[in-house]
Amino acid sequence: MKSAGGKISLSLMLWFSGAVLASAQTPNFQHIVLIIQENRTPDNLFQGLCVPTAICSTTPTAAQYNIQTRNWKNKTQPGGVIQPLSVPLAAAYDLAHTHTAFLRACDLNKTTGTCAMDGSAAVTCTGTCPTQPQFRYVDNSTGTVNPYLLLAKQYGWANYMFQTNQGPSFPAHQFLFGGTSAPTTLDDAAGVFSSENMAAPGLAGCIAPATTLVRLILPPGIENQFVFPCFEHNTIPDVLPANVTWKYYAPSPGSIWTAPDAIFHICQPSLPAGGNCVGPEWVKNVDLKSADVLVDISKCSLRNLSWVIPTGQNSDHPIENTGGGPSWVASIVNAIGASTCKNPDGSSYWDSTAIIITWDDWGGWYDHESPQFLPQPEGDYQYGFRVPMIFVSAYTHAGLIENTRHDFGSVLRFIERNFGVKMGALNFADARSKDSLNGFYSKRLVARPFAPLAAAKTATFFINDKTPPLDPDDD
Repeated sequence: MKSAGGKISLSLMLWFSGAVLASAQTPNFQHIVLIIQENRTPDNLFQGLCVPTAICSTTPTAAQYNIQTRNWKNKTQPGGVIQPLSVPLAAAYDLAHTHTAFLRACDLNKTTGTCAMDGSAAVTCTGTCPTQPQFRYVDNSTGTVNPYLLLAKQYGWANYMFQTNQGPSFPAHQFLFGGTSAPTTLDDAAGVFSSENMAAPGLAGCIAPATTLVRLILPPGIENQFVFPCFEHNTIPDVLPANVTWKYYAPSPGSIWTAPDAIFHICQPSLPAGGNCVGPEWVKNVDLKSADVLVDISKCSLRNLSWVIPTGQNSDHPIENTGGGPSWVASIVNAIGASTCKNPDGSSYWDSTAIIITWDDWGGWYDHESPQFLPQPEGDYQYGFRVPMIFVSAYTHAGLIENTRHDFGSVLRFIERNFGVKMGALNFADARSKDSLNGFYSKRLVARPFAPLAAAKTATFFINDKTPPLDPDDD
């Protein structure tokens, strides 16, 4: 729109939250921090965004959150729907989130090739299980998840973020780190993926005992083979330019969440099976104390690319978590936002960092949104159910709701695009994905100032917490 004098109206130069278009900005983020939480869906964890309910819809406009608050589908219920009940974030039970559980909840219509999304009642429950345990949303009456809600409202929310795999944490973290859960590059091309956690509880990856096995899924959906969980293929660190640094923060070695321990050339186990990861890449880049990310931020030593895995207490994983997840995430965002550290070009950590917060799998909870399956052969295991995702940066306008379909491959494509790597370089999930998260920010904007997040626990608590860390997932 032009004024009577033919000049561009100033109002068109103002973007949401007062951000102003700039003529010159750093073209890329100097830091990307990927925070990975555990086992939730948007319908389960983010009901608090629907107050007032007018801002939520199952057929959303650009300004509405795609969250369903009632009439959840349940084919075992008279009328075919059930009304959800509330549950604490630190629930005392856990739901199955295996590939079998995915198939049950999906209830695939083979004629249309879509999930009916009405089979969650068949997902099994362990622990102190209440009535309709799958059909629950997190109770926020005490403000427990307020930091998550504030992040979603103040930055970018993904209405359609789907986990790439149709199963639990071990394969999910392989996809988030290397774009595939296949043992090799050739297996990925053939649609052969690790589909579950370990067949028996214990260590995972290349340092697991020799008897440890993980199930494979082969086209068309055959799951009768097993393999030792030590794989060999490229990962995102392998395709990054030599000057791009990375670190993987995790609570323990051998965890199903510590993705590098399952990549042979990174781990380089000291024994053919068992032992320890001793490879130089492992020693240099894997930090086995999650809270060290806060220490590194305070010391101005944040790497260019970071994966941040919580302890079980702060993971949002039912049974294990103690409700600390929202504060944990807020402490990292606050530390970056308030940092006085400067990059070599004079930019601050806040001005130069993109923070992506997502959850690794759906955790067995109900979600109403059906995934779209890939063509064969990958379609036997991709895509999985919807998970939450929030994109935080100084160049993301407040209240952004993004309606493009994303998956973990989208995150990898964003990393590649940001650091000058040809998107799809891994030929894995990043090549199959169609999006690179570019709708969540504009570097043409002047960085907007950081507003601290209120949270029950601060970085000081997490840095000094001496509680023995639980594995984020014990399934």
